[in-house]
Amino acid sequence: MITLVRTNSEHLDFINLVKDLDAYLKVTDGDEHEFYNQYNHINVIKHTVVAYVDDMPAGCGAFKAFENNCVEIKRMFTHADFREQGVASAILKELEVWAKELHYNSCILETGIRQTEAVEFYKKNNYVLIPNYGQYKNVTNSLCFKKLI
Repeated sequence: MITLVRTNSEHLDFINLVKDLDAYLKVTDGDEHEFYNQYNHINVIKHTVVAYVDDMPAGCGAFKAFENNCVEIKRMFTHADFREQGVASAILKELEVWAKELHYNSCILETGIRQTEAVEFYKKNNYVLIPNYGQYKNVTNSLCFKKLI
């Protein structure tokens, strides 16, 4: 059973899951890790979700205000031991519901072209490819997505 907890970036399980995410991304992103990492500081994130499976921290996700009633989904991660169990989908859905409760009407996000599982996951969850935004505009290894909520 998946249990979801709405919290903030000071939550210890969120911090530890993000450390695992950053270790994974350091390998995946290779030489570009420092570029991406500069945009992933968690101290600016107020809305996070931590998922638990049998009381074990299994995954996390977050959002922050972007612009025009839109939030940016950040720090999505499922620990390897809990993948293929619906954890990421549950987190993403909870983030979307929470954002909607706060009167946002869309979500955007960026993921790396090398993160093929993430790309397929967002497509499966009805996110559509959009032109790269903000700091990702001219980054060829970034893919950006949007969903109306």
